[in-house]
Amino acid sequence: MQQEYPSKLLDKAVAEFSKLPGIGKKTALRLVLHLLKKKKEEVTIFGSTIIEMREKIMHCQHCNNISDEPVCDICLDIQRTDSQICVVENIKDVLAIEKTQQYNGKYFVLGGLISPMDGIGPSDIEVEGLLQRIDTTKTNEVILALSATPEGDTTAFYIFRKIGNRPAEITMLARGVAIGDELEYADEITLGRSLINRIKFS
Repeated sequence: MQQEYPSKLLDKAVAEFSKLPGIGKKTALRLVLHLLKKKKEEVTIFGSTIIEMREKIMHCQHCNNISDEPVCDICLDIQRTDSQICVVENIKDVLAIEKTQQYNGKYFVLGGLISPMDGIGPSDIEVEGLLQRIDTTKTNEVILALSATPEGDTTAFYIFRKIGNRPAEITMLARGVAIGDELEYADEITLGRSLINRIKFS
């Protein structure tokens, strides 16, 4: 492969940055050149922070959210109710719902949605972990806070069937979130209202 820049190391750094989502070659070059202007100590801190994050960050044993400890702060918060579990696709959805300040229960992060077209089946997401969580806690309500997409609806229906006769009520977000929208892109007011006005799943 032909070298684009006057330095092989620059070439390599730009190639790595451009692998990040939303980062093209021009932006990658700008970021790399910015780092070159920084003091070596600052770049070392930047690099070691990324390495430390990748090596030490973990998933909560209870809800699958990211955490610095085996159990995340939300699961440890005694001010939050254990009777509700809000089921979301990913960590970004937890952050989006937390911004609404309209929810005071616990979460469960599936780590994806069922999508046969992409080769993602029920065994590829954490449905079994969710069922274990329901069975081992005093869960009165399971809120299916999944994106209003075909993948989100397929996943919600699968979870609904798997929960079966368990005593927990199953609800879903009101369709204030437009059909076809991913949860993380909904504005806080719309998402908050959808959460407050949630409806029984059927």
